[in-house]
Amino acid sequence: METGNKTPVTFTGNAVSEIRRLMAAGTPGGKFLRVGVKGGGCSGMTYVLDFDEKTEKDVYFEIEGIPCVMNPAHTIFVADMQVDYGSGLDARGFTFTNPNASTTCGCGSSFGV
Repeated sequence: METGNKTPVTFTGNAVSEIRRLMAAGTPGGKFLRVGVKGGGCSGMTYVLDFDEKTEKDVYFEIEGIPCVMNPAHTIFVADMQVDYGSGLDARGFTFTNPNASTTCGCGSSFGV
């Protein structure tokens, strides 16, 4: 199922570059970038950003040619979220700017709604 022109999340240029680097380093065939959430973390939910197989429930979208999938039930939690990647000494890894989060933890990988 295609979501149309608007993607549920956006990636910065740094995030796109790092995801492409990871894909080139050996993403198994047939895997998509899964974007979503799962229960846990110090604020209640944690972000999911991993390579996975597509299920029949998933929505499919592309960002800069990167094939992505998401459980549509997660859209309410991550709609309009921006994913960035930092490689500096003070911030290394993916970071999430989520307008739907009412609280976030200090590490930036979990949130509450």
